[in-house]
Amino acid sequence: MTVDDASSGDVAGPAEPSATADPSGTGSGTPSGGSSGAPNRASAGGSSGTSSGGASGTSGAAGASSATPSAADGSSGSSGSSGSSGSSGSSGAPESSSAYPTPHHVVDHTVEPTDDPLAIRLEQLILGADRRYTPFQAARTAGVSMELASRFWRAMGFADIGQAKALTEADVLALRRLAGLVEAGLLSEPMAVQVARSTGQTTARLAEWQIDSFLEGLTEPPEPGMTRTEVTYPLVELLLPELEEFLIYVWRRQLAAATGRVVQAADDEEMVDRRLAVGFADLVGFTRLTRRLEEEELGELVEAFETTCADLVAAHGGRLIKTLGDEVLYAADDAGTAAEIALRLIETLSHDETMPALRVGIAFGTVTTRMGDVFGTTVNLASRLTSIAPKDAVLVDSALAEELTRTGEAPVSETGAAEEAARAEKEGERAPTYRFALQPMWQRPVRGLGVVEPWLLGRRPT
Repeated sequence: MTVDDASSGDVAGPAEPSATADPSGTGSGTPSGGSSGAPNRASAGGSSGTSSGGASGTSGAAGASSATPSAADGSSGSSGSSGSSGSSGSSGAPESSSAYPTPHHVVDHTVEPTDDPLAIRLEQLILGADRRYTPFQAARTAGVSMELASRFWRAMGFADIGQAKALTEADVLALRRLAGLVEAGLLSEPMAVQVARSTGQTTARLAEWQIDSFLEGLTEPPEPGMTRTEVTYPLVELLLPELEEFLIYVWRRQLAAATGRVVQAADDEEMVDRRLAVGFADLVGFTRLTRRLEEEELGELVEAFETTCADLVAAHGGRLIKTLGDEVLYAADDAGTAAEIALRLIETLSHDETMPALRVGIAFGTVTTRMGDVFGTTVNLASRLTSIAPKDAVLVDSALAEELTRTGEAPVSETGAAEEAARAEKEGERAPTYRFALQPMWQRPVRGLGVVEPWLLGRRPT
């Protein structure tokens, strides 16, 4: 399956990881939020827990990993939240009930927090604080409007909970910090909502993976008669500080790398709209494969594919943008890096008998980056090239082919390369060496992009 429009979407799902405040907050990951009464290691998550912030209690309370916000940050979406939050309001809350009434035509779909004792104990362990506030009380304590609080919480990916008392001191601190960045002029309000959404979406996927694939396996009862409940709590208690510290470390490393790329941009416009090589790698015949394999086998194949691709992309200097089951999207700052990754992917996976054939398409040009994703005509072209690429082959666009020849990594033509080699031999010089070979293919119309001239990418014989 090839994604028609690579820019179409991020995977989003609510979760409440404890180490997400630094990305949206102000620094070190060591909060002052001792008010939660959490021990130091959980309080270190006070900062890291802050970005889960206004919603961490929400999701934890609702077990709300199952609920996706209906209107992440739009004002119409907020009205539903603020309406449900404000209209039921705490005692004497005229601001909420009068300023943010629930419209008559809006059905108030809220998710009540769980009362399961184990879930509550685990939530308190992870968040480092007890439930204390309703959404309206949390917004009022943080000094922000209910409307803005609702926008932040929904952007982070958490369900509405009406006026249940489910939020903690960490939620208030996160809300105050995010709103404080807006008040100080460091972020605009839309940018703050984007920070909340990008952090929520990224950490949601991470948290879901850790629970589904990691903790689920580790919490299998080790002895007959033991329940999963008896194993889960002490295990989470041991793992939480280590996973939290590791998450902060990786985030800081990634932030340093991303910042380095931005400051090296040639001009301000290039910081957002940059020239990149974008590649898609797609498993051939994946849909047919899903009908043949058992669910567990299919899951193992997808995991092996994603792991192999992620390792190869990182090892050779690219950046994995996202994975889509049977397809990965990656980017590189230069054409040679993207080409090397593509050929490595083909070479590696073609030797794995369990893997279907692979095809790769790469395009080079201006790309808009937003929230860790890439958008634009270059991305769409790479996707189209992937869909028409032969099995176990790489197709590139003419811009990437020109870039490879300009940098001396591929000859302008095989005839020209042969002539250069003959001249060098005749004059006793060393013939130029090239990493890649390019073979022109037939020009063809591509839906939405006009006529394109694909090139078949390969290695030069040594």
